[in-house]
Amino acid sequence: MSGLAVVTGASSGIGQEYARRLASQGTDLIAVGRRQARLDELVTEFPEVTVRTVAADLSTREGVAKVVAAIRDQPVTILVNNAGVAHYKPFVELPEEQAAELVGVKVAAPTLLTRAVAPGMVERGAGQIVNVAGMIAFSGPASLEQVPLPRAVYTAGLAYAVALSQTLHAELSPAGVNVQVLCPGVVATEFHERQGMDVSAVPRMSAADVVTASLRGMELGELVTAPGVERDGLLQDVFTADLAAFSAQSPELAARYRS
Repeated sequence: MSGLAVVTGASSGIGQEYARRLASQGTDLIAVGRRQARLDELVTEFPEVTVRTVAADLSTREGVAKVVAAIRDQPVTILVNNAGVAHYKPFVELPEEQAAELVGVKVAAPTLLTRAVAPGMVERGAGQIVNVAGMIAFSGPASLEQVPLPRAVYTAGLAYAVALSQTLHAELSPAGVNVQVLCPGVVATEFHERQGMDVSAVPRMSAADVVTASLRGMELGELVTAPGVERDGLLQDVFTADLAAFSAQSPELAARYRS
C-alpha cells in the first residue's frame, strides 16, 4: 500500500494501530490527535515514510478548521475518521459542553473532514473513507434492562456514522471512491479508562484485530464491517428491514391513526 492516509485519533487505540499499520505498509501519514507527544512517537517510529502531525481538538470549530486546512489540498488516498469520546451519562444529566463535544467529535468533524478530501478523491477517481462507529449504533431499540448504559447522544452519533457512510457510498462509489463504516464492539484501548469506566472484566477485542478486519473488509468490498459479528447476514437483515419500512410509506394516513 502507498499513498497518503489521514488518521484522526491517531494518538491511541484503534487510530494509533491504524496509523502504524498503514505506515508499516509504506503509506505516508497525516496523524491527527490531541496529544502531540504521542503523535511525535509515530514520526520517530516510521522514518521510512513521511509522517506529518496535527495536534487538534476535533470537538471545537478551531480544531476541525486546523485539520481541514492541513488536508484539503493534499492527495489523500485514505481518510480514517476514528477520533472518539464517550460521556456515558443519562441524557438529563449530560452537561451541555459534553453533549456538544460528542456531537462535534462524532458528527461534525467526520462530516467536515470528509467534505475536505472527497472532491479530490472523486477528481482522481480513487479513494477510501473509513468512519469508525461501533455496534452500539444498533442498540437504539434496546431498553436499559438489555443495555444498562445511559448512551443516547453517543449512540446517536455512531448511528449517524452508519447512515452517513451508507448514503455517501451510494454517491461516491460510481466515481471510484469507497466508504466503509467500521463497527467494533468493546475494544481493549484507553478509550473507556479515559472516561473513568472500568471495563476490565468485559471481554474485549484488540485494536489490532479491529484494524485487520477493516483492511480485510475493504478487500471484500464491505460497506459495513463488524469485526465481532460472525453471521454477517444479520447486518444485511437489518438493512433489508430498513429499506422495507422506507418503501412501505404512503401519502395516505395509516389506518391506526384514523379516528
